[in-house]
Amino acid sequence: MKPAQRTGNAMTPGELRASLGLAGIYMLRMMGLFLILPVFSLYARQLPDATPFLIGLAISMYGLTQAVCQIPFGLWSDKVGRKSVISVGLVLFALGSVTAALSHSIYGIILGRAIQGAGAIAAVVMALAADLTREEHRTKAMALIGVSIGISFALSMVAGPVLTGWIGMDGVFWLIAGFALLSLLVLHLLVPTPVHSRFHRDAQANPAQFGVVFVNKELLRLDFGILALHAILMALFVVTPLLLRDALQLESAQHWQVYLPVFVGSLFSLVPLIIVAEKHRRMKPVFLLAILLLAAAAFGLAWLPASLYGVLGCLYLFFTGFNLLEATLPSLVSKIAPAELKGTAMGVYSTAQFLGAFVGGAGGGWLYGQYGITSVYLACAALALLWLLVAAFMRPPRQVSSRLVNLGKINLSQAAAGSLKLKAVAGVEEAVVLAEDGVAYLKVNKDKLDEAALQEVLQDIGKAAAQRYH
Repeated sequence: MKPAQRTGNAMTPGELRASLGLAGIYMLRMMGLFLILPVFSLYARQLPDATPFLIGLAISMYGLTQAVCQIPFGLWSDKVGRKSVISVGLVLFALGSVTAALSHSIYGIILGRAIQGAGAIAAVVMALAADLTREEHRTKAMALIGVSIGISFALSMVAGPVLTGWIGMDGVFWLIAGFALLSLLVLHLLVPTPVHSRFHRDAQANPAQFGVVFVNKELLRLDFGILALHAILMALFVVTPLLLRDALQLESAQHWQVYLPVFVGSLFSLVPLIIVAEKHRRMKPVFLLAILLLAAAAFGLAWLPASLYGVLGCLYLFFTGFNLLEATLPSLVSKIAPAELKGTAMGVYSTAQFLGAFVGGAGGGWLYGQYGITSVYLACAALALLWLLVAAFMRPPRQVSSRLVNLGKINLSQAAAGSLKLKAVAGVEEAVVLAEDGVAYLKVNKDKLDEAALQEVLQDIGKAAAQRYH
């Protein structure tokens, strides 16, 4: 049920349970997609008809179907209910995993990965989180889900090689199917059911607004960035497991000993970089530095003599840049997108991310088959440098944060007047009040915000609406 409306800075127990439950579902599903990433290239070479291109396609095929299905799934959930659509998506994810587990050819695994991606529930999970949380706590719920994605990626890098050594690749796919079934239990036993579901502009894509998003050059730079980032990631892991085994003589079960230290080290490096970016207002230089780290890592893997410490150093640079960019790109979308278009901007951004994964895996596999491992790393470096060029012309992002305020029933004239009053408050950079939503969409500069004046204006708008409807 919808959490009770109450004031205060703390989430209700219902909101917290919903947020943690949905974050858990997201984490289990993303682990199902990422677990094979550090090991599949090694396993797939034993399959009949396997070629480097088909191996890359099997790794990344989920990205294509996910990109195609995610926005339609979100729109479908507006009509038939969030939990119903998430259940369908999780069942598809389980079926895809079983298909891959039972397959003895590369084509069967490609089909299984395509079915996995077709269970595109990412947008629906976000919409359900919006249904189950009040506007003032929605950012916290989304942050929990975002953290779950990072955790799932880190665990997959370390657990993938270990689990494959214990239970084989078939066993990993069966385990992933089990994750989907566990997610179904979490969904129906732990996540509350909303009394009402409605469209949320901050969490869902509106196809009618795509035109506005597609002509925003700053958003397009970020969309290209996330496409490039995930293309580089997938291409890198088409060939890096082979590098570790063939050049460094590390068995696949030992690869976690490489990924764990570089991943942990990169996380420690994030703290000072984020402090410089956020507190010292140096977001753009830090952002460009992170892209440069990707290029340096890829060039190093291509040209440096293969040695354990050399590979460790290059992967450390890569994961430092990757983790920083993965964390800052959604934040930049939120800062740049008009307040009332955030959900649409994020929908386009997510589609670009999944397309990037598909292009990277398929393209990396093709390049490896045609020209060898070095060509893949050089292509990754070239793509990173192209991104660096595109990003160099971006405007320094404003130091703003999004805020949503539920105003209840309000008419068009009150919404227009409220927007003007809110824009006049010191520190409010953008303000849009939409009568049909009963919500004020704000972008505020916390350093300059007159919080007392803002609350006074919001109370005045609420009192005017109450007088109108009583």
